[in-house]
Parts: sequence; structure tokens; C-alpha cells
Amino acid sequence: MTLSPVEQLNSPLFNKHDVSVFVKRDDLIHPIISGNKWRKLQYNLAEAKKLGYKGVISFGGAYSNHLHALAFACHQQGLTAKLIIRGEPSYAQNYTLRCAKHWGAHLLFVDRATYRRRTDPEFRAQLSNDYPELMLIPEGGTNSLALRGVREVMTELETQQTFDTIMTPVGSAGTLSGLICGAKGQQVLGVAVLKQAQYLVDEIQSLLKTQKCSYNNWQLLTDYHQGGYAKFSQQDLTRIQNFMKETGLPLEPIYSGKMICAFLTLLEQGFFNKGHRIMLLHTGGLQGLYGLAEQNRIKADEWPLPHEIPAR
Repeated sequence: MTLSPVEQLNSPLFNKHDVSVFVKRDDLIHPIISGNKWRKLQYNLAEAKKLGYKGVISFGGAYSNHLHALAFACHQQGLTAKLIIRGEPSYAQNYTLRCAKHWGAHLLFVDRATYRRRTDPEFRAQLSNDYPELMLIPEGGTNSLALRGVREVMTELETQQTFDTIMTPVGSAGTLSGLICGAKGQQVLGVAVLKQAQYLVDEIQSLLKTQKCSYNNWQLLTDYHQGGYAKFSQQDLTRIQNFMKETGLPLEPIYSGKMICAFLTLLEQGFFNKGHRIMLLHTGGLQGLYGLAEQNRIKADEWPLPHEIPAR
């Protein structure tokens, strides 16, 4: 893997508040398996091969960045990918799942009641019994192996840039937990992208125990979800687009875009001390823009859609 670069972002707003702002461009790790998905999957797939599995099975929504990345990673490494998807079979025609099928993934659609059982030990045992040749990877790829990969963000940053606080969007808590474990005195700030996310605090603490990490160097912000997962207003979109134009940083409104909105609000509220050095982690996920465009929730020509296999 090529070391993902760090860039300094410039804005009169940063000068006004006397802060330095940098971004770790994990979206540039790989053209398809970008951001935190690459970090979470690398050791999971290595473990699957080490243990002799023929492939993996995992969960996600119909527009899941995790499933999109997993499908390509398995295709690349000669592994079978079975994807359990919350939703109707008609979703198979969307961009994310067309790509997954193009890369040879097997799609299994389930209703919401079945999908809610994804963490149920009995349900997981049944899946292992039904598919003994496949290793189960949790939703979002989050487990102790994922944390091992995410910790490397902090290791890389030791040689790249000094900073006081690192910020990341938070979905399943794996990325935030990995950063917490890898921090060397820096504060770690997570921005929850889904509503009623306070339950993630327990998830984080549980994940930290698997790494024998016990730190109080972190905070999960749960009031910046903009209405819930994948929800945003036109005002939010305009704010994100203005930031993209000013800094040249490509964004999407579900993960990194929500982090940026939270960051700007915190900055305006005086959350950061003068002279503070802030590192933003770009966790990728730009492929999700295709789904938003297909649903007419954004205008495709106004957003940085990556160039990928169309799989039509």
C-alpha cells in the first residue's frame, strides 16, 4: 500500500480562529477500496486466507461502501464474497450492487427483521453452519482485526505531521476505536453520522477491551447527524460544496461531509484553542455519490464522482 498523503487546508476561517488544519487523504489509498474500508479489510482478508477459508460473508445496506469495497477486494484476491443485504432484490440494479455483481459477489437480500439479527449469536452460528467455507465479517468490517488496520493511520502520521486532535466520521465505531488505540497523546474526536448513536459508546469500549486499550483521549459527538443516517438538507449540501470549492477536497455528504459540517460548527463556536492543530481523516466513500445521484438526491455534475467500472 502506498502511504496516504497529508495535505494542509487553507481558508480565511482557519486564519480567523488561528488554527492549522490538515487532512489525511485515506480516500487516495486505492481507487476502489479506499479509506477506512481498505484499512478494515486488509487484515480480515489475510486472516480468512490464513485460516483456509474460500471467502467471506458480511452484511450491509443496499448502498454500502463496505460491501462495495469487500466485493472488489475479494475479486482481487480470489475469494468468494457473499453479501447479506438489507432490502429488496430490486436494489440489485443500483450502482453499488451492480459493481459488486460485476466483481463476482453473491447477493442475498433479507427483510429488516432478519437483518436485525446480524449480531445475534444464534443467527451467526447458523450462517457459519450454512456456509462453513466462508469467514464471517461484521457489518462495516468492524472487529479487532479492523482496529489493527486503522491503528496504522496513527503510525503513518508520526512520520508525516504533528497535530493535537484528529477527527473522523463514525458509523460502526471501528475507525474511531482504532484511532484511539493508536493515538500518542493526541485527542480523538468522532462525529456520529447516524441518529441516537450514544449506544456506540458501549461498542467503542468493548472494542477497546479487545486491544487491551483503556484511554480517555476520545469523545463521540452525537448531535451532528443532520437528521439521521444518509440524511441532509440543501443547506448542508451547500455548506459542503462551498468547503470543497475553497479547499479542493472532494467530499460526499454521508460521512466525510458530515464531519466537515461538524468541524465548521465547532470552529465557529470556539471549540478549538488558538494555535490548535487539527487533522481530518478522509475515510473515502465517494462511490456513494453514485447512489445519491441515482436517487436524484444530488446533481451528479456538482459532485466529484470517482471514475470506476460502471458495471452495466
